[in-house]
Amino acid sequence: MRFRKVAVGGTFDGLHRGHRALLEKAFEIGDWVLIGLTKDSFSGKKTRSFDERKKALETYLGGRRYEVVELRDPYGPAVSDPSLEAIVVSEETEPRAREINEIRAERGLEALEIVVVPLVLAENGRPISSTRIRRGEIDEEGRLL
Repeated sequence: MRFRKVAVGGTFDGLHRGHRALLEKAFEIGDWVLIGLTKDSFSGKKTRSFDERKKALETYLGGRRYEVVELRDPYGPAVSDPSLEAIVVSEETEPRAREINEIRAERGLEALEIVVVPLVLAENGRPISSTRIRRGEIDEEGRLL
């Protein structure tokens, strides 16, 4: 399955292995990827500023075809951009993608194909998360500390 334009979003704080799995799936299925990056005041607890997180994304992604936009709410351009065809989400954020499709339907837009990436697990079988990394439980690869 291949799409012209795909959306993915998050805080991307620490750019851990779970984040990279989402991004890689988006680029696997999309010719061009719209990356929603949460605004500092919207993203809650994090260790890096918006600019630091954006730079880390740009360094990781290199010359691929994408645009990073600031998310000021849970939906961003996914609810209004008619050129989007799919959205890549984790199991945890799949309900948000369904909400996005409901809003798109209310606005007369086509539903996005929802592509769900399984949560990436740490060595102890629990999901890798920025929160667990900040707490010092695991590193960005999911290894126990």
